[in-house]
Amino acid sequence: MKVVLLAGGLGTRISEESHLKPKPMIEIGEKPILWHIMKYYSEFGFHEFVICLGYKQYVVKEFFADYFLHTSDVTIDLAHNEMKVHNNYSEPWKVTLVNTGLHTMTGGRIKRIQPYIGDEPFMLTYGDGVSNVDLKKLEEFHRSHGKIATITTVNLGQLKGVLDVEDDNTIKSFREKSDTDSSLINGGFMVMNPEIFDYLVDDTTVFEQEPMQRLAAEGQLMSFGHDGFWQCMDTQREMKKLEELWQSGQAPWKVWNN
Repeated sequence: MKVVLLAGGLGTRISEESHLKPKPMIEIGEKPILWHIMKYYSEFGFHEFVICLGYKQYVVKEFFADYFLHTSDVTIDLAHNEMKVHNNYSEPWKVTLVNTGLHTMTGGRIKRIQPYIGDEPFMLTYGDGVSNVDLKKLEEFHRSHGKIATITTVNLGQLKGVLDVEDDNTIKSFREKSDTDSSLINGGFMVMNPEIFDYLVDDTTVFEQEPMQRLAAEGQLMSFGHDGFWQCMDTQREMKKLEELWQSGQAPWKVWNN
């Protein structure tokens, strides 16, 4: 089963970093968050990736084209124009990099990579979020129900304390946030059957709008609940949080040894 990664957006909410590189290439522990996501999938046996590119797509292409330079020691003989790679560890990955357009919406990006998927189910996620979701159980759940789409749902808690305010603006009560104040959201880590392409029209299609709404109305959209770790990286604050987890050795998504 191939893994499709949406990595073409402008990343405007973290523009302090994304003006230099695509958001999926922003580094956590000196490696792009896109690499972290791929390493996670790879630990569950998913080694073939199709990456939907757009904004500064050449940065992602150059990273993979020069992967040995990023991960190995090298000796460069300038006089003879030769390079020797030392301790070269290669990931068991096959990576297809597709320029899906600068301003293409998410649904349009998925539509554009249809030729690389064929008539088979595929994994789908965003290139800016990490989790410790059990991908094998996700795949098994998707195959068990026979519907077109499965999305991993996570509980997004409130960030602030909760106020109860009267009509005259008097604060009646104040309490800290709790799980009951939260809402379920689409956390990515999705599985799609090839019929999903019939729900995608063109570059203007926003996957999270009409296609999702239609799937839900037709009873073709299933929820795989995840109550473990999940974190997207929309802001510098969230980037710092992920970096701190990584540096502390407590990153829940790091399930690999090397």
